[in-house]
Amino acid sequence: MGDSAKTRVLVVEDDGHLAEGLKLNLSLKGYEVLIAPDGISALQEWKEWRPDLIVLDIMLPGIDGLSVLRNIRLEDERMPILILSAKGGPDDRVKGFSYGVDDYLVKPFNLDEFLLRVDRLLTRGAWSQAGPDSDENSMSSLPRIYTFGDNRVDFQTLKAHGPSGEISLTEQETRLLRLFIANRGRPLSRRNLLEIGWGYTGGTATRTVDNFMVRLRKYFEPDPKKPVHFKSLRSVGYVFDHDPDHRP
Repeated sequence: MGDSAKTRVLVVEDDGHLAEGLKLNLSLKGYEVLIAPDGISALQEWKEWRPDLIVLDIMLPGIDGLSVLRNIRLEDERMPILILSAKGGPDDRVKGFSYGVDDYLVKPFNLDEFLLRVDRLLTRGAWSQAGPDSDENSMSSLPRIYTFGDNRVDFQTLKAHGPSGEISLTEQETRLLRLFIANRGRPLSRRNLLEIGWGYTGGTATRTVDNFMVRLRKYFEPDPKKPVHFKSLRSVGYVFDHDPDHRP
């Protein structure tokens, strides 16, 4: 790396000895390092400290690493993220990559290999940020304008149009919409929605989700009492149907 002294690495690891060891070795390479011992603090530091790379364990207290990963990817697809986990089976790796991780290293690992992977991800991240569209909305997997049914959402201005007319969306409403759109056709439990969409633990009242669903249906459903886009699944949660009239 060029000016690595200013490069920030967030280490999300609940094993204190391992976390301190990683911090020491990354610091010796010239990086500025911060440790987050759990998923909730990881999301807080990501938002406030704005690291250049995240080293992420999967098995964390509170919110697990995959929920942290999915939460971040709702807003930032360019942030380099390296999973460092004891869960190294094929299914674990596939799940990590499907949720948007950039690299995956299994514990126990070789320190030199870890440092090389960090350097490679940071270099690639710098190239990405220097690209011609670096000022665009980082949620690059979704278009700026998204339409479904007779609804239109502008993710840059946080404005939408639906049966109820023009809508000014809150940041949390926008985040929830992104989560549904990214998982269209796939059931999302209330716990999934809380952990990924809000960064809450499973102990938080699920009524929070239901209240937001009432608002989304009011905004975007022709008949909020008979939803066709934001459907309830009994004992499960909700599913977003982009095109309810389409039949394969």
